[in-house]
Amino acid sequence: VMERECFENPEIAALMNREFVNVKVDREERPDLDAVYMTAVQAMTGHGGWPMSVFLTPDGRPFYAGTYFPPEDRGPMPGFPRVLQAVAEAYRTRKAEVLAATERVVEAIRAGSATRPSPEPLTHDLLDAAYAALAERFDWRDGGLAGAPKFPQPQTYDFLLRYWHGTGTEQALRLVDLTLERMARGGIYDQVGGGFHRYATDARWLVPHFEKMLYDNALLASLYLHGWLVTGRPRFRRVVEETLSYVLREMTGPDGGFYSATDADSEGEEGRFFVWTPAEIDAAVGPETGRVVRAYYGVTEEGNFEGRNILHVPRDEGDVAAELGLPVEELLAMVEEARPRLLAARDRRVRPGLDDKVLTAWNGLMLRALAECGAALERPEWLEAARRNADFLLRELVRDGRLLRTWKDGRASAIKGYLEDHAFLAEGLITLYEATFERRWLDEAARLADTMIDLFWSGSEEIFYDTGRDQERLLVRPRDIFDNATPCGSSAAAMALLRLARLTGEERYVPYAEQSLRSVRDFLAQIPSGFAYWLAALDFYLSPPKELVLVGPPEDPAMTAMRRVAYGRYAPNRVTAGAPGPVTERPLPLLAGRGLEGGRPTAYVCENYACLLPVTSADALREQLDAAKA
Repeated sequence: VMERECFENPEIAALMNREFVNVKVDREERPDLDAVYMTAVQAMTGHGGWPMSVFLTPDGRPFYAGTYFPPEDRGPMPGFPRVLQAVAEAYRTRKAEVLAATERVVEAIRAGSATRPSPEPLTHDLLDAAYAALAERFDWRDGGLAGAPKFPQPQTYDFLLRYWHGTGTEQALRLVDLTLERMARGGIYDQVGGGFHRYATDARWLVPHFEKMLYDNALLASLYLHGWLVTGRPRFRRVVEETLSYVLREMTGPDGGFYSATDADSEGEEGRFFVWTPAEIDAAVGPETGRVVRAYYGVTEEGNFEGRNILHVPRDEGDVAAELGLPVEELLAMVEEARPRLLAARDRRVRPGLDDKVLTAWNGLMLRALAECGAALERPEWLEAARRNADFLLRELVRDGRLLRTWKDGRASAIKGYLEDHAFLAEGLITLYEATFERRWLDEAARLADTMIDLFWSGSEEIFYDTGRDQERLLVRPRDIFDNATPCGSSAAAMALLRLARLTGEERYVPYAEQSLRSVRDFLAQIPSGFAYWLAALDFYLSPPKELVLVGPPEDPAMTAMRRVAYGRYAPNRVTAGAPGPVTERPLPLLAGRGLEGGRPTAYVCENYACLLPVTSADALREQLDAAKA
C-alpha cells in the first residue's frame, strides 16, 4: 500500500530522492537488517510492524522511525511528505541533537539483544508451566488462542501434541483437535485448491488475509500429519494431501526449488481469485451439483466477504445431507467430484502474483514436510520431490562450501546464509535420511551442523547468533530468540543438533543445544506461544533416548510392512535409522553389528542404544513399540 501510495507518487519520489539516499530492503532476503532495525522501531515508537520506515545516519545508526505513513495528513497521522521534510530539516539544523538520539537508540538495541543464561536446571516443570499458560488462553469455541486476528501457530500445537504424548493429558489433545478441525473447515484453508492462507482476520478462521506463504504450508502439513497419526481423522489426512499437492502444483520450480509466496490481491482486489458467487459455482459444476456444493460450503446470495463467498464448511456434513435429502456418503462424493471442476474454473481467472524467489530456510521446512509426510503416507512421489529439492539446494545454493540465502532466475544471490538457513536445511536433510535411509543426506546434515557451529556459535557467550562471523557487521550482531511464524534459528539449531547427536552418536553436539536452551530458560514458561519450538527442543532433550533401526531391502514386502508400522505412529522424540543390509563401512553406532535375522528384514527397538530382541514381522514390531510407549 505504501509503495503504491507514496513510492510510486512522482512528487513524493522526487522529494525522497532530493533529500535522502533511499534503500529498499527485502526482509526475507535480509532478516538480519530487519531484526536490527525492527528493534530500533520498537524502541522509538513502542510498537513494530511492516512497512518499516527508518531514517539512518550515513553510518547506519537510526534516529527516526515509523511503520506506515499515508501520502497526506490523516487526522493525527502525519503524511509521508511532511515526515520527510521534517526529518531532513532536523538533520540539517539540529545535527548534534540527532546524533545524540542515535546513541540512545543504539544502546536500546544492544540491551534488547543481551543474553542472560539461567543457572537453573532444565526440567519437566517448564513444560508443565508452559502447557498451563497456553490452556488458559485457549478459545474453546473456535480453537486457537483467544482473540483476533488468528494466526495458525503450528509450533504451538505441535508442542501441545508432544505434551499430550509425554504426559497423557487429554485436554492438551482436545486443544489441538479442535483447532485443527476449525482451521480445516474455515476460510483460512483453501477448500478448492488446498493450502493455507496467511492468517484469519476474525476469531472464527473465516476471513483470511489471502496471501499464501511456503513456510506456513510446510509447517501446517507436518502438524496435520501429526494430528492424523494421533486421531485418525480423515479430514486431517486430506488436508496434508491437498496442501502438499498444492505446493507441488503451484509453488515448485522446474529445478526442484520451492517458491516463497503468492499475493493476496488479483485484479486490484484482495482475495478476488479465491471468492465465489452462487452463479459462478453453478456455471462451474451445473445447477444440480451446485445446489449441493453451495449448501456444503455455506454459499449465499449476500455472501460473507464483500458480496462474494469465501468457501468454508460451517455445518456438520450430516446436517447438510439431511437438509438436502441425501445420504452423507453421496453428499461428500458430489462435493469431492465437484472440486476439480471448481479448481479448473478458478484457474481461468487472473492469478495472484507469485514471489518466485527460493529461500533456503523455507525450502528446508518444506523438504522436511515432504520427507516426513511421504514416509508416513507412503507417497514415493513426495519423497522423490524431497530428494530433488535437497539435490537442488546442495547444488545451487552452496558456493565454495558456504551456504547461500536466495536463488532466483537461474542463479543464487551473493547473500550468505543465516543461522536459520543452516538449521532448517539440516533438519530437512535429517528427516530425509530417516525417510529413505540414504546416508548422504545425514552426512550433509552433519557437515551443515559443523559449519553452523563454526560460523554462528559464540564460545564466550555460549549462544548462537543469527549472522555468521563472515557476514556484514551491523550495529549489533542480531539474535532473534522468538519463535514466530517460523522457528527462530537458535531453536531450530538446538533441535537439529539434538537429533543429529542421537542419530550419529556424536555427543559433542549436545552441549551447544543445552546451552542454547539455558539462554532462554526463563522465557519458556512465561511466553510459551513465542517459544514453542524451544519447548519442543526441550521436550526432546528431556525425553529418554528412543531409537528404531530397520534393516532390510526396501522392496521386500516384510520391510514395507515394518516401515508402515514405524512411520504410521506419532513418535516425536524417536530417531529412526536403517540400511538395506548389514553396514560394514562407516556404520552409524545404531547400525553397527545389526543385520538381518535369518536373512529376513529385521527391526530393533532401542532406548539409549540398548535394544530389545530383534523382530522380523510387522506384528512383533507393533507389539514392541506399544510396550515401549506404555
